Amino acid sequence: MGKVVFISLLIAALAALLGERVVNLRRRSLASRELVQNHLPTCAVLKNLDYGSEDITILGDGLAFISTGLKYPGMPASDVTGKIFSLDLQDSRMKPVELRMPRNFDLDSFNPHGISVYTDPTDDTIYLFVVSHPEHKSQVEVFIFLEDDHSLVHLKTIKHELLNSVNDIVAVGIESFYATNDHYYSNEILKSLVEPLLGQPWSNVVYYSPTDVKVVSEGYYLANGINISPDNSHVYVADLFDHNVHVLDRKEDNTLATVKAVAVGSLCDNIEVDPETGDLWLGCHPNGWKFFKFDPKDPPGSEVIRIQNIHSDQPVVSQVYADDGQVIMGSSVAATYGGKLLIGSVFHKAVVCDLK
Repeated sequence: MGKVVFISLLIAALAALLGERVVNLRRRSLASRELVQNHLPTCAVLKNLDYGSEDITILGDGLAFISTGLKYPGMPASDVTGKIFSLDLQDSRMKPVELRMPRNFDLDSFNPHGISVYTDPTDDTIYLFVVSHPEHKSQVEVFIFLEDDHSLVHLKTIKHELLNSVNDIVAVGIESFYATNDHYYSNEILKSLVEPLLGQPWSNVVYYSPTDVKVVSEGYYLANGINISPDNSHVYVADLFDHNVHVLDRKEDNTLATVKAVAVGSLCDNIEVDPETGDLWLGCHPNGWKFFKFDPKDPPGSEVIRIQNIHSDQPVVSQVYADDGQVIMGSSVAATYGGKLLIGSVFHKAVVCDLK
């Protein structure tokens, strides 16, 4: 019996055993709901970003990095090569600029997903960490950003058996980071069929350094976005299917201890943190069924959620923006700077809005 046939029979048997309970669980986890439009007064579509802007992160001087061209199983995709763009939010033209990649880098297999930036405090060198999925595998590419000529210098490729299904990343040093694995299995059939069917909290967070690699938090239904507090004392993780953002205490040995979970009522993707206020900004999927069953005639909506005072006894969770998919489909990230809000998507456009 062939492997594919065996797995198909296994899935059918599991479905028969678990039945309606699994279907109902998955429907609840996808939290499908219709949106009431909540647009900001002034928004504009960014040029050159027609094939996704899955993750965005912004430096203190207003320079944003944007990953685009993600190809992910089950999602609409194009033949466009994965790229990294920069956007100067202090420039009124709001024009994304494609960063030049090094000649010795395999651009054909570059499939960028989550990104993170680390600035070395000793010399201000900017390191860009990019999750990539060549042939649907997971690895982390580390670059140095050269601002003068808008280019990236490739330093290294990081692979490890614990980094088996990486979604997002937050750098905490020039060679160290935390990363979310959104699935337990790396095999495409198991991760795309068996895991969703069973609906178990099997995904995790991994800490990586050249001398220490370990699982530091687990028990997530789908660990997605990850980021860190401005003082580096806490890590935040978005559990997409559980509709929560988890607050984790960072220990001296880089392990993480659960503090609490904050309900967001949506399928939240990436997390960006305001360096001044500590507010969390999240790009979210309010209608999961529409997102995973993509139909351009009935597109998935987009939602931006803000969490204020997350460490208090009463965090404030508010919806800042909502669209039914006519402007932007499947928002995956939201980031702010200087009164501007950038909203990115998994496979669609990117928009910039005035917050005031």
